[in-house]
Amino acid sequence: MAVRAVRGAVQLERDEAGHMEERVGELLTAVLERNGLTADDLISVWFTATPDLHSDFPAAAARKLGIVDVPLICAQELDIEGAMPRVVRILAHIESDRPRADIAHVYLGAAGALRKDIAQ
Repeated sequence: MAVRAVRGAVQLERDEAGHMEERVGELLTAVLERNGLTADDLISVWFTATPDLHSDFPAAAARKLGIVDVPLICAQELDIEGAMPRVVRILAHIESDRPRADIAHVYLGAAGALRKDIAQ
């Protein structure tokens, strides 16, 4: 079993805790499903949020999905002029037999524009 990293992002329409929970939950679910993973395959997850998001911690959505025994951490993205607003990004470390080239990185909705090179 190898350690792999999975990237992903989602843009929120508004800065509200319930909306963040919904959209981040959707992102995490898509990452797990598209890579044939369960919560037991997760090693750790980094969440970042753009500076305009204040309503909740993105990691709270993971806990509400039942991801309770995986180390999670949140950080703030750099405040770069012209950057896409209201974005939550993830970097998940996983255990997987998939080759690195077969890992599905998930960029939902408008966030697909962030990494057209790896978004699936």
